[in-house]
Amino acid sequence: MIQKIKGTMDIFPEEAVLFRHLEGIMREEAERYGFGEIRTPTFEWTDLFVRGVGDTTDVVQKEMYTFADRDENRTITLRPEGTASVARALIESGKYGDTMPQKFYYIINCFRHEKPQAGRSREFFQFGTEMFGASIPAADATVIALAASVLRRVGLKSIRLHLNSIGCPSCRPRYREALVKHFSAHKGELCDTCLSRLDKNPLRLLDCKNPPCATIAKEAPRTVDYLCPDCRVHFDTLCACLEKMGIPYVIDPSIVRGLDYYTRSVFEFVAEGIGAQSTVCGGGRYDGLVSSIGGPELPGIGFGMGITRVILAMQAEGILPPAPAKPRLYIAALGEAAQVAAMAICERLRQEGVYAECDVVGRSLKAQMKYANKLGAAYTLILGDSEVESGRAQLRNMENGEQTEVELASFTLS
Repeated sequence: MIQKIKGTMDIFPEEAVLFRHLEGIMREEAERYGFGEIRTPTFEWTDLFVRGVGDTTDVVQKEMYTFADRDENRTITLRPEGTASVARALIESGKYGDTMPQKFYYIINCFRHEKPQAGRSREFFQFGTEMFGASIPAADATVIALAASVLRRVGLKSIRLHLNSIGCPSCRPRYREALVKHFSAHKGELCDTCLSRLDKNPLRLLDCKNPPCATIAKEAPRTVDYLCPDCRVHFDTLCACLEKMGIPYVIDPSIVRGLDYYTRSVFEFVAEGIGAQSTVCGGGRYDGLVSSIGGPELPGIGFGMGITRVILAMQAEGILPPAPAKPRLYIAALGEAAQVAAMAICERLRQEGVYAECDVVGRSLKAQMKYANKLGAAYTLILGDSEVESGRAQLRNMENGEQTEVELASFTLS
């Protein structure tokens, strides 16, 4: 038997109801904050992610699904995240010349070759937002407030906002030097991955989950202690905005995010009780991304929210999914003429916006009525030869048992 690929999932109707429920909330909240939907290709030239995400990141070095294009001597990659594609689209379309800010949201599937576990799969679903052309802390606060609003509306209570600033190209070299000095004193205790990061990408040393490395990281210098005056003002103003907006947060020096394009503000919304993969949303500012992939100098900020992880957090808190839709009417038919009539009535009602069902597998009348109960139909209509011939039948209210005679050619249900 052919099985699904490791790290992928099949989503059946009873689960898809919850996905659609969440996606509906995400769309509505994004649009309330003035973000418009953008749809970008599922795959891009590999260069986009190497330059945009960063060639020293785990995503580029270990996790991307990359393959040769048949027509050109280049490689193509299934998108591992959404931001780089939106930035590319902004540049290619020339929308960077429009009135700022440009605000986009998307609901996409992404692909990373990681070890599958709860909350982490090789194909995953993400709600993301991107805002371009806004450099002041109010933009950061707006994006964070949108993420908080989505999670609040979903009903999650155990979510905490963790916030940090990783500085800018002006102040980061001084911090990088202090970080390398701290970890170099513990070289013998670092894992192989962290040893390679020491020279290439020392910020990622703070993000290692290996216990000895994590212990060393706890004693590392804090990014917020090395901020230049501009970054300090930006961060302090963002914190003041969040406090005034009633959005609680904790300053967490360990947050650096895993992609090279981040600058200044970085943040995560963390859920309690869903295991190791507890970050349901992560994002930050990326003021150098657009220029790094061939566009103008243009500030940006955004986030990615894992839909599956939000669902895990909902399950951990006992938040029930919305009930699946139930038919307003089930028509039980006896005989071929009744079956044809039932199909015609169902189709007419469906075109009027009514959810109606009838038998399509040849059940007995008893089995049809049992099936109508299982579906939770509000009303049933039994059609036999006499009902088809007279054009009239009894409509039964399944809740109270009341019956009403109706004209088959004209009756409807609201």
